[in-house]
Amino acid sequence: MAGQKKKSKKDKSVEQLNPHAHIFGAGFVVKQRITETLRTNYMPYAMSVIMSRAIPEIDGFKPSHRKILYTMFKMGLLTGSRSKSANIVGRTMQLNPHGDAAIYETMVRLSRGYEALLHPFVDSKGNFGKAYSRDMLWAASRYTEAKLDSISTELFRDIDRETVDFVDNYDGTMKEPTLLPVTFPTVLVNANTGIAVGMASSICSFNLIEVCETVIHLIEDPEHTVADTLKAPDFIAGGQIIYDREMFEEIYSTGRGGFKIRAKYTYDSINNCIDITQLPQTTTIEAVIDKIIDRIKAGVIKEVSDVRDETDKSGLKITIDLKRGTDVARLMQRLFKMTPLEDTFSCNFNVLINGSPQVLGVAQLLKEWLDFRTDCVKRRVAFDLNKAKERLHLLKGLGKILLDIDKAIKIVRNTEEESEVVPNLMIGFQIDEIQAEFVAEIKLRHLNREYILKRLQDIEKLEKDIIEMESILASKAKIRKIIVHEINNVMQKYGKPRCSEIIYAADIETDETPEEVPDYPVNFFFTKEGYFKKVTPLSLRMSGDHKFKDGDSLLISIESTNNKELLFFTNQCQVYKSRGSDFEETKISVLGDYVPAKLDMEPNETAIHMAVTSDYSGYILFFFENGKVAKVDAEAYETKTNRKKLINAYSNKSKVAAIIQIESDCDLVVKSSAGRLLLFNTGAIAPKKTKDTAGVSLMTLKKGQRIVSVRDYEKGEFAKPYRYKTKNLPAAGALLSAEDAGEQLKLSTE
Repeated sequence: MAGQKKKSKKDKSVEQLNPHAHIFGAGFVVKQRITETLRTNYMPYAMSVIMSRAIPEIDGFKPSHRKILYTMFKMGLLTGSRSKSANIVGRTMQLNPHGDAAIYETMVRLSRGYEALLHPFVDSKGNFGKAYSRDMLWAASRYTEAKLDSISTELFRDIDRETVDFVDNYDGTMKEPTLLPVTFPTVLVNANTGIAVGMASSICSFNLIEVCETVIHLIEDPEHTVADTLKAPDFIAGGQIIYDREMFEEIYSTGRGGFKIRAKYTYDSINNCIDITQLPQTTTIEAVIDKIIDRIKAGVIKEVSDVRDETDKSGLKITIDLKRGTDVARLMQRLFKMTPLEDTFSCNFNVLINGSPQVLGVAQLLKEWLDFRTDCVKRRVAFDLNKAKERLHLLKGLGKILLDIDKAIKIVRNTEEESEVVPNLMIGFQIDEIQAEFVAEIKLRHLNREYILKRLQDIEKLEKDIIEMESILASKAKIRKIIVHEINNVMQKYGKPRCSEIIYAADIETDETPEEVPDYPVNFFFTKEGYFKKVTPLSLRMSGDHKFKDGDSLLISIESTNNKELLFFTNQCQVYKSRGSDFEETKISVLGDYVPAKLDMEPNETAIHMAVTSDYSGYILFFFENGKVAKVDAEAYETKTNRKKLINAYSNKSKVAAIIQIESDCDLVVKSSAGRLLLFNTGAIAPKKTKDTAGVSLMTLKKGQRIVSVRDYEKGEFAKPYRYKTKNLPAAGALLSAEDAGEQLKLSTE
């Protein structure tokens, strides 16, 4: 083309090497601090997830919930017939810029058919799956239908009277509400969970009547004790909630904590089986059955002959067939302990308040909702007040026309131009433009005394209404009275009995019989990097070489049995207690279990030694780099309660060089960084009951020297053992003699 320069060969070669060379900065590597990258790239994403996705707001909804429900409201599905779910999902995409699958899944969880909410907001028809089943999936959106449930009326009441703010949708083509003007505390009535970035929310559901009564009591008495009226959570799945008032008072006051909920069952004596009919909200049928089968395969549960899912249209049912002579109560106690039939619901009442995530107690949360609802009522009354004042203003202008209707007709008839009608009426009757416009728009048939008198009868009523509305806006007590009245109406219309039964911890029978775990010979292997393997003798004979992580090696190898207790000492002076039976059998050709992850150790904490015991006999010796040794009775690590972690397991005054477990006193060889060896008998060290004792001096070391290793003494390994022994401790030890050095060299080459 004319005016364009011909590219040189040099320009063409540059373009071939970097086709984006014409873009400024393309192809250059820019150094940027990782903190700056996180701040500019990751933090906006994190804030978006927290503010606009995972954490519910004071109306009880996440944005995805609110967009679906508002779309259905605008579609007329509050009173009309059901619509295809695919149609609802498609319309919702105008507000929600996500895929149809995510929107449909959200709608499913709000539906009556899914059975996840105490008071579902969507009235569904078709297969919407079940919350209590992992495998019972919902049908595609083209097959199902839905509309808003009757209780959704309370979500949108007065939404068209400026009770809440509206904002543009993501592309600016529509308006959507920032919150819904709910007339009751939905934030506590229906369960809601979400995981954001760096925080989460987990709100359990409560009975509608109990929540409403609690709100009313808090209005009347801000110091009301919530636990007096709000007994315990309530779930659509039912189950039995184990009640502990102190625990629930803690949850109600802080917004954090956990409580136990267990399944409900009946015993069929005719068929000798247990029927599970209600499960905790936190688990599923498949999870329960899988866990029971695992326990049966492990030989822990021997009383069960079969377990199966018999759920049908009548509801949930897990049947457990029993062997003859089974003690049902005792078996159920063990099943509650070993399976998700008893589970813990963890509470974290994290809610967005004015755009800020806050963890609130129940009383604080309800007070925040009261403030929100008070604002909604004020805005509604103010809206009605403005409309009434506008109407009164128009009617007063109409009243002036009543004085001389003929004059009004004459003004209109004698005005030559249409644009002059309103100004002439304003002059003729001393009214403003708005009033004149209203009069000018009256139909000719209505310009009679009867019509005008009927309209003027509303003036007195409007004036009374205006006075009443102004008094409401000026009185906090009257606004609270309106809120109480609305809450009472909600209780009468939608209140229902509890689904979850409350049982007291003191009334629960406990089985103190220890769990029967099969005991059989095994080999324990522990590596320097903290990996553990439990291998049976048969598997060991059939296996090849050990598999290790790069740089790892075997530290401890012990022949033992499955029921022995394991003590894992860590680099942070702690010990974690476990059992051989807690680990799965494996082969030596795999890496094994990573102990810090298996035992849920703290960050940067690693296991450095393993001790095996059954009766806590013998001693644990701790050799420190500073030349000291601590001899601790193994009994010091025995606990009456089932504690999994003990702090201050050994002294932190100096870095530990070696840990040795012995059943009785024996000879050990200690080596220093200077190459000196000390042979001593552990009987020379007095044992201590205190775990974190600093120990006694064993080896005298010069500055910069330290103990590097400790090992068992093999009889005959030294030509002159007395050379390395001493009558008194501490001692410096001796360098390896030429004779012993040669012997050791010979052994190593062999």
